[in-house]
Amino acid sequence: MRRRTFLKGTAAGVAAMAAAGRAPALAQPAGNRVLRMIPHANLTSVDPIWTTAYISRNHAYMVWDTLYGTDERFEIKPQMAAGHDISSDGKTYTITLRDGLKFHDGEPVRARDAVASLRRWMKRDSFGQFAETLVDEMTARDDKTLVIRLKQAFPALLSAIGKPSSNVPFIMPERIANTDAMTQISVDTVIGSGPFKFERGDYRPGASMAWTKFADYVPRNEPPSWSAGGKVAKVDRVEWRIIPDAATAAAALQAGEVDWWEQPAPDLIGVLRRNRAVKVEILDNLGNMAMMRFNHLHPPFNNPGVRRAVLAAANQQDYLAAMMGNEPELARECYSVFTCGTPLASEVGAEAAKAHNLERAKQMLREAGYNGERTVIIAPTDIPISNAASQVTNQLLRSLGMNVDYRATDWGTVVQTRASREPGAWSLFHTWWVGADMANPAVNPGLRGNGLASWFGWATEPRFEELRNQWMVAPDAAASQRIAQDIQRVAMDTAPFVTVGWFFLPAAYRANLRGVLPGPVPWFWNIEKG
Repeated sequence: MRRRTFLKGTAAGVAAMAAAGRAPALAQPAGNRVLRMIPHANLTSVDPIWTTAYISRNHAYMVWDTLYGTDERFEIKPQMAAGHDISSDGKTYTITLRDGLKFHDGEPVRARDAVASLRRWMKRDSFGQFAETLVDEMTARDDKTLVIRLKQAFPALLSAIGKPSSNVPFIMPERIANTDAMTQISVDTVIGSGPFKFERGDYRPGASMAWTKFADYVPRNEPPSWSAGGKVAKVDRVEWRIIPDAATAAAALQAGEVDWWEQPAPDLIGVLRRNRAVKVEILDNLGNMAMMRFNHLHPPFNNPGVRRAVLAAANQQDYLAAMMGNEPELARECYSVFTCGTPLASEVGAEAAKAHNLERAKQMLREAGYNGERTVIIAPTDIPISNAASQVTNQLLRSLGMNVDYRATDWGTVVQTRASREPGAWSLFHTWWVGADMANPAVNPGLRGNGLASWFGWATEPRFEELRNQWMVAPDAAASQRIAQDIQRVAMDTAPFVTVGWFFLPAAYRANLRGVLPGPVPWFWNIEKG
């Protein structure tokens, strides 16, 4: 099957899996009002501001709502907001909340909750951090109205507040949102504002977790589109079943014991395609950008010369072959730090990366002064793609003569470990971002250079910050592209991360599910079971 078929979102029939490797049936309540999913990872952090982990974001979209959302045309739409007014000078935004908004504890959503939530988000998010530098004052005029006064006009403010993925500014109760942004909120403080309620009593990390329909949630009247529109919960309960073994997960899906496998292992996609009771479909046409992220605080990767050597040695063909297995048509090489296939993508300055010359990389490593410092790779065994990429990097660094400490663990542990700034905790990890999160300098977390305030890895590079600020106020598309190319050059010179490929990963779900929505996030509203 050609990749373009997947990009159009066409589902294919798939045949039954061989009996070998089938799992015992999972216990299921009767009825068709429970949606069961196998998520891509274990949920270890319930705080979508503290972490950029997508599993936490997916949980958060069920539990909390947002002031604004992004639809499938990339347009910003009011969500919890009824609307807004912008002053003639573009420096004052007055946002009114719509009627009927409630938290899961029965309290009304007030403007001061939104103010506190935005303030906490601005401390952690790349786009939010820039917005915060322009905020002169942000206050609640009354329970329904928040006012944001800026030092200068910033037309992208609502785009920042309505961003669809990674560190989304979800609206929490003021007392929860007042938690320090560098501290995780706990399971006991998850009080939502969205269509589903988190069931704390059913939270069993590593096994299962559940959410139930919040009866008092008032959805918008518009059709759902990405994070905008009417979020109508059409099932009474959503359950996540943590099944790390891919063969067991595939068997459970084919037997109807679960309804949806968020990210099937690439080597089982062909099996699932042949099962008529299962649909295999790409829901996000922007694809995913896979990367190797360095720890810039400690040796060896606090040395840009060492990072450049690894960039020069990495061969994307090796990574894509390992990650995508028998699905090469779903994989592409990409030497841009911005999402390939989007307007700002560029290969400027990527000559060394495209050459992937191992001998030259060894010479670069010697010239950089590498002296056998230990390199700790934290590798998630429960995410097949990142696990495969980690193994390729393990062999690559050993081939370069580096001293590698390979630590195989689960993604939840990686999420917790990568937050540590202690020497020796970690040196690099593999992850990927949906295309929407790397498409421009405003949202791309790997291109921040503001030290300890930046994404895990904590790069310090003033040129990134200066160019990003210029891009934010670029007068036209031509200027925007020129600045993006300058950022690409700096990235190829300093190697804050290494792009190891661009790939498309389909979802697999039972054919009796209706209303599964496309987008960069697995949305749980609008879905019905036939």
